[in-house]
Amino acid sequence: MSPNEQSSSAERALLRHTVATVAYRGGKALRGAPDSFANFSTASGSRTPAEILAHLGDLYDWALSIVAGKQVWQDSRPLLWEKEVERFFASLKKFDEYLASGAELHEGPAALFQGPIADSLTHIGQIAMLRRMAGCPVKGENYHKAEIVAGRVGAEQSAPRREF
Repeated sequence: MSPNEQSSSAERALLRHTVATVAYRGGKALRGAPDSFANFSTASGSRTPAEILAHLGDLYDWALSIVAGKQVWQDSRPLLWEKEVERFFASLKKFDEYLASGAELHEGPAALFQGPIADSLTHIGQIAMLRRMAGCPVKGENYHKAEIVAGRVGAEQSAPRREF
């Protein structure tokens, strides 16, 4: 049985909601960061926020290549911060559009979640933590109350409902 036959519409819907969650949380961590934040470093050899963001774009380019059956990995050099933010949301959009299209999935939803999607949530958390360390923290939020909608995967997100 192919991964596409194993994946139900409910699993695709959950994947799309998860990608929308990545966009919402990612948008919150990226929005309003000062220009100096892109190159903030905690230690020699650690990734800067710009390098983490480039890796996030690479993860979703890779995820798209996996579902399309042509797996390719690329390590990208970071672009300017705003360009890298645009790339992140563009890569999410392309991946989400593929999931929404009904095209064959060449990988099962569970493997997509445990690989690139879960990894991206880790890296968004790193960016949020680095914002705090750099002195430009992101407000906490009750994400359970957030208005997250499958297909809304761009930089434009709903306003937070309950920040603290």
